[in-house]
Amino acid sequence: MTLLAFINELKKRETIGFQLPNGTFVPPYFHVTEVGKVTRDFIDCGGTLRSNSVVNFQLWSAEDYDHRLHPEKLISIIEMAQKALAIGDLPIEVEFQGQTIETYGIATQGNHFLLTPMATDCLAKDNCGIPTEKTKVSLSKAKKNTCTPGSGCC
Repeated sequence: MTLLAFINELKKRETIGFQLPNGTFVPPYFHVTEVGKVTRDFIDCGGTLRSNSVVNFQLWSAEDYDHRLHPEKLISIIEMAQKALAIGDLPIEVEFQGQTIETYGIATQGNHFLLTPMATDCLAKDNCGIPTEKTKVSLSKAKKNTCTPGSGCC
C-alpha cells in the first residue's frame, strides 16, 4: 500500500487497528514512534546499481494502556513527515517489535489494517546464474516413445 492510499483509508476510519500475520492484533494502545523515508542504494548480485525508497512506520507498544492513537492524529504526524522529509507517494513498510524488529507490508482488511509478510528475492536472476525453472510435464500426458529397438532413433 502506498502512503496516499493509507491516508485515504485513515480518513474513513474512527479507530486504527493493525493485525499481525498470525492473526493477533497490535495492542490498541500502540504508538507510532517514527514516520520516515528510508532509501537504500545498493548493487544486486548481477552488478546492477539500484535504489529503493519506502515510507517507514515504527509501531511500539508500552504499558500506556490509556493511549489511543486516532486517525486524525496519525494523519497530522504523517503530514509533518511529508513536509520535513519530502516524502512522496511511496510504498509503506511497518516495523514492529516481535522476536526481533519485524518488517511488514500493509493492506486493508475490513475495519483494520493487515500487516503482511515480506520476503527476499534475487533481483538479478537472469544475470547471476540462477537457473530458470524447467517446465514440468506429466508422464501420463507425455508423447509415447515411437522408437523401436534397432531403428536408430534412440
